[in-house]
Amino acid sequence: MVFAICGLVVVGAAICAVWLWSWLWLLILPAVSWASWKYLEVRFRVYELTSERLRIYEGVLNQTIDELELYRVKDMTIERPFWLRIVGLGTLVLITSDRSHPELHIAAINDAMGLRDQMRTLVEGLRDRKRVREMDFSSDGEGGEFEEFDFE
Repeated sequence: MVFAICGLVVVGAAICAVWLWSWLWLLILPAVSWASWKYLEVRFRVYELTSERLRIYEGVLNQTIDELELYRVKDMTIERPFWLRIVGLGTLVLITSDRSHPELHIAAINDAMGLRDQMRTLVEGLRDRKRVREMDFSSDGEGGEFEEFDFE
């Protein structure tokens, strides 16, 4: 979306600058700068999937490395809006019990279905190995909350 907005600003500013006001060329620099920064943010976001965790590397100038333990993944959803489907991409949404990433979006990836299947296999295997299960409970008897318990 950012790239589309910046593209429209650049094209609009160029057209208007030629026929109307020459100072509109000054709008091109911030638009190109903003799009370039967003591109670098996407380019420097890396996901590394191991057998026990998902590592997330983020940051252009300063890097942050965060980890999500796979046994904390509760649910996975694939979102494929039209603009991603036409280029063969999808977004994998992970609902987790992790405090730093309760909902993690792995956006615009190839073969989102394959990654979901791979992660599901790893999550189930890790839960069996650690003997961790989720249980539904609620103080008012209505249900709807999830908690993890370790049965070791």
